[in-house]
Amino acid sequence: MIKKHPLPTAANAAVSRSLADVLVDLGGISAARVVVDPPPGSANFDDLVVANERGGMCEWVDGTLVEKSMGWMESVIALYLGSVLSEFVRKHNLGLVSGADGFMRIMSSTVRGPDVAFVSWDRLPRNQFPEARVPELVPDLAVEVISEGNTRAEMARKRREYFHAGVKLVWMIDPRERSVAVYSSINEYSIVGETEKLNGGEVLPGFEIELADLFAELDRQPS
Repeated sequence: MIKKHPLPTAANAAVSRSLADVLVDLGGISAARVVVDPPPGSANFDDLVVANERGGMCEWVDGTLVEKSMGWMESVIALYLGSVLSEFVRKHNLGLVSGADGFMRIMSSTVRGPDVAFVSWDRLPRNQFPEARVPELVPDLAVEVISEGNTRAEMARKRREYFHAGVKLVWMIDPRERSVAVYSSINEYSIVGETEKLNGGEVLPGFEIELADLFAELDRQPS
């Protein structure tokens, strides 16, 4: 596991203010998700690789290692969607689909791990499977399944980063509301409800999934 030190106290007000600033920049997330060794703002790319090799599930944002907020419900939804999406992508040989631990360096100072992502062959170096553990890649589609530990500001920051990096489509899945916010740009979006179909638009023409089938995973019981 990633080693954490106790958070700063009032005995060091300067450090406390610095940590508070970092938390605001990251979207008001819980301090428990911020790795403080290396100190926030000083972690480099190699620190991220080492942390995740030791069992972490960290993203790297402006020199800070941030643990992903995850849960059982979110994992079930992401895995189901990923399996359906992967089947479609393989059938048409469109590229590759990754899961929550498929971290990608989407910008020079940013590594993100979407819960599900689709990367077309055109975006893969030499149209080949990347060998790096954390490749420099920007997915065509990034999917985030919102957990209770995520904040609105955190997810808004992620969307800004994704579209700034070149992502074409972002799906924000809310398993509690049983809906999906479909973003085609930072500010342009539509909400797809549980009784509707989610489609791949221009990014994945022909792909669609009944959201009732996706969210039915949360209600499934033994026969």
